[in-house]
Amino acid sequence: MQEILKVATNKHNTLVDVSEQVRDIVRRSNVSTGLVNVYVQGATAGIMIQENWDDSVQNDVVTLFRKLIPAGVWEHDAQDNNGDSHLKAGIVGPGETIPIVEGKLGLSTWQNIFLCEFDGPREERSIVVTIINAEK
Repeated sequence: MQEILKVATNKHNTLVDVSEQVRDIVRRSNVSTGLVNVYVQGATAGIMIQENWDDSVQNDVVTLFRKLIPAGVWEHDAQDNNGDSHLKAGIVGPGETIPIVEGKLGLSTWQNIFLCEFDGPREERSIVVTIINAEK
């Protein structure tokens, strides 16, 4: 099973929790044991598993990347002024794979799935959610 989520982002650098949308797809799949892969299309965004108790961890991730990878100093900036966005996305990576355990996401209490936007705001980011049934 495969579905594409469409997500809008409202900041240049932000983390958007997509856990509930992925949980809904897993529920509808009726897969009890398997894997779900969450993959963002685009070279300036990523997918990350992280805590969602409050906004502090997401804010810290954005702050860390701003400090480690500043804007405006990269060779690629001559093309479209987003060299830092490409580097951040490359470090995070475009996807995560999560086990499906007894029909639910195999995340711990504090883990959530985030779209990491590094070149926003965007009207639409496409996230491909692919479910593999391990029972067949």
